[in-house]
Amino acid sequence: MIRIQTILCPVDFSDASRNALRYAKEFARNMHASVYLLNIVEPRPMAVDISLNYVPVEEELEKAASDDLREILGEFSAEGIKAECGVQIGNPSDSILDAIDRLDANLVIMGSHGKKGLSRLIMGSVAETVVRKANCPVLTVKAEEREFIADE
Repeated sequence: MIRIQTILCPVDFSDASRNALRYAKEFARNMHASVYLLNIVEPRPMAVDISLNYVPVEEELEKAASDDLREILGEFSAEGIKAECGVQIGNPSDSILDAIDRLDANLVIMGSHGKKGLSRLIMGSVAETVVRKANCPVLTVKAEEREFIADE
């Protein structure tokens, strides 16, 4: 019997990511699992002049993501789904792989942007890296795909 207790759902607020949230809700509801929503803020390259007095961009993005994730948590809670969230600063692939181990996640449900060609070679694919290196199943969801979850 397959037993899924913890679902990790990385969230970058893209359309693909929002679709992944729908899948995470459905899997969690049907498997009686909890969901951990994770947003990763990539650090910006070091600026030449660091003497400016302002809040670093990462901290602003971290706060904004945290606020947005709390709103999503409210939706999960309203549907009776146990969920938590977190925001990390770091490399997305590494942060997701670390979270899988830290949370002992049984399943990852994440959006995939479907980059191809030169864009994929230059930027890499977070989803592809996670699929290759994760020690648990990974379900990737695209922004526009034929879905098997029916709205009731």
